[in-house]
Amino acid sequence: MNTLVKQTWAGLRVLLVLTVLLGILYPLAVWAVARIPGLEGNAEGSIVTRNGQAAGSSLIGVDPVPADPARDPWFHTRPSVVSPDLPSGASNKGPDNEDLVKTIGERKDAIAKREGVSPDQVPPDAVTASGSGLDPAISVAYADLQAQRVARTTGLSLDRVKQLIEQNTSGPGIGVSGVNVLPLNLAVQAAAGGAH
Repeated sequence: MNTLVKQTWAGLRVLLVLTVLLGILYPLAVWAVARIPGLEGNAEGSIVTRNGQAAGSSLIGVDPVPADPARDPWFHTRPSVVSPDLPSGASNKGPDNEDLVKTIGERKDAIAKREGVSPDQVPPDAVTASGSGLDPAISVAYADLQAQRVARTTGLSLDRVKQLIEQNTSGPGIGVSGVNVLPLNLAVQAAAGGAH
């Protein structure tokens, strides 16, 4: 009986020590490190604000849905495979998968129609979903493809829209320049007088 009490007491001490270390001290240390200047924005979700209101995250791409598709003033992100059943993740379909090939063809036709170009002018990132389905950035080619429509529907000059694209283009971090869609859309909206 004495051994059972010793083992129980030893187990309770380990539980108490690990609860304090991993349940209290470690989370407090992570929280404190996240408050270091320069890290706080990333720790809080990289929230982009406009007029003191959260407009979204610079790390998560959300494709804007136009109220009137005929007058679509937004730059669009890459397609997403996100659904209620699959909140984030890839479809895991290979390049020879018939469903994927069909979906890409449909996306290409829809984007070509929206932008008023031939399907062969649609860049690959416009029709292929990312691994996470939540990429915040698009290629410069895809942004340039959308510039004419955005200029036309917002009343901005094409040169001004291209200037905003350039201002929201990051350098080649992984060998490819990218345009973050949320800040670009906010810049276009501000330049157009916030009407959209």
